[in-house]
Amino acid sequence: MLNTLYETDFYAWTQEQATLLKQGKFECLDVGNLIEEIESLGKQQRRELKNRLGILIGHLLKWHFQPKNRSKSWRVTIRNQRREIMDILAENPSLQSYLPEVIPKAHQMGLDLVVLETPLDYADLPATPIYTVTQLLDPNFPEDLHPHPTCP
Repeated sequence: MLNTLYETDFYAWTQEQATLLKQGKFECLDVGNLIEEIESLGKQQRRELKNRLGILIGHLLKWHFQPKNRSKSWRVTIRNQRREIMDILAENPSLQSYLPEVIPKAHQMGLDLVVLETPLDYADLPATPIYTVTQLLDPNFPEDLHPHPTCP
């Protein structure tokens, strides 16, 4: 019955499992599927971090390799992605150690974004990551990202 509910109405299954946990009826839990879902939640956080980093890297590459096309939209996207990444890391501090592993994968995603959205091609861009973890997370990098007030 539990497997059937898991396969036919996932939401109802989650509510049933939560109720069983609250009632301490551990022997009635669908342990196999609970394990699978908990593991999936962890993987989902890793994927989200990788996706956010990919977008950030793509926009930083566009910023650096197309200085004449810089826009407020790129600036805001860079700022927003950093904020989202910092939120993910604040909620999941253990993912900090995942950053060195994920940056090369995110760099490839960033390259795809640049090639898709600009006239640049893969040969015009660095094949390996050029940004450090510190730079990626630094709200003041690159220095020319933030507009300077007009001087009188």
